[in-house]
Amino acid sequence: MVHAKPACSVRLEAGGAWSLRFRPQSCKFNVVRKGECWLVVGDDRRSLRAGDCVVIKDCAEFVLTSDPTLKPVDAALAFGDDALAGRYGVGRDVELLGGSVTFGPEGATQVLDLLPSTLVIEGAATAAAPLGWLLGQLDSEWKGGKAGSRAACDDILRLMFVHALRAHLETLGENAPGWIGGLSDPPLAAAIRAIHADPVRIWRLKDLADIAGQSRSTFAARFRERVAATPIEYATGWRLTIAASRLRAGRESASSIAGSLGFLSDSAFGAAFKRKFGLSPGQYRAAAGPRATSEAVSPAAPEMVPA
Repeated sequence: MVHAKPACSVRLEAGGAWSLRFRPQSCKFNVVRKGECWLVVGDDRRSLRAGDCVVIKDCAEFVLTSDPTLKPVDAALAFGDDALAGRYGVGRDVELLGGSVTFGPEGATQVLDLLPSTLVIEGAATAAAPLGWLLGQLDSEWKGGKAGSRAACDDILRLMFVHALRAHLETLGENAPGWIGGLSDPPLAAAIRAIHADPVRIWRLKDLADIAGQSRSTFAARFRERVAATPIEYATGWRLTIAASRLRAGRESASSIAGSLGFLSDSAFGAAFKRKFGLSPGQYRAAAGPRATSEAVSPAAPEMVPA
């Protein structure tokens, strides 16, 4: 549902006295491969060592530097000769591998809301073990230069992002926000998985409470406390999230999507969709770009739907 895609993967080598300012256009992921440096985000500064992983969300400006007191320069200067392999300063004291991950508009908040603005996973932490293995694979692909290496690097970076997210959520435990927190509560998790497995069903509170093995009042109160939504609100929101994903894919009409997801009428679907996303289904599809608009077809001509 979140349409997570690696936007790019790059390598940076730096040495001596250096300071680079980055202005990412998407969620940024960095791994220190060798050496040490500083991460500066606003007034916060953090020492990074080999094996440490950093996730910067919300397109926040940040600085990587050998010394936080140095005035940073635009990181683009390090990538003037090669957009995928940057070099700055004197020597090769520090080596970093990085990449960006983009999300579909309907899925971004579902993932990014789970993260702090800056997330650092220390290489020495137990949770960093999978990241360490992936880092080795990433390094091997970068140096190997074999067929498909760039594609492999992009997918490894995406996996590293997933493991970084998991590592953060494990530190939160029962305090994890939203639906992910609900999945750590076995009775609520059973109900959430049932909603995910059967989004077309018009769920009633009693049905979900029975799946959770709790009374309606106990289940409803606990669900709202942990997930920050009522069970019915969550079920409706999930259906609409699926609808948004299918609208962006551009292979079905809004009317077909509404009917297949159990909405009683196109108008009911349109009203519910606009309440959640602030746009009508047609406006949302248009905003998704020409591909979604041009590929939308009538349900009466299924043979024209692209594979």
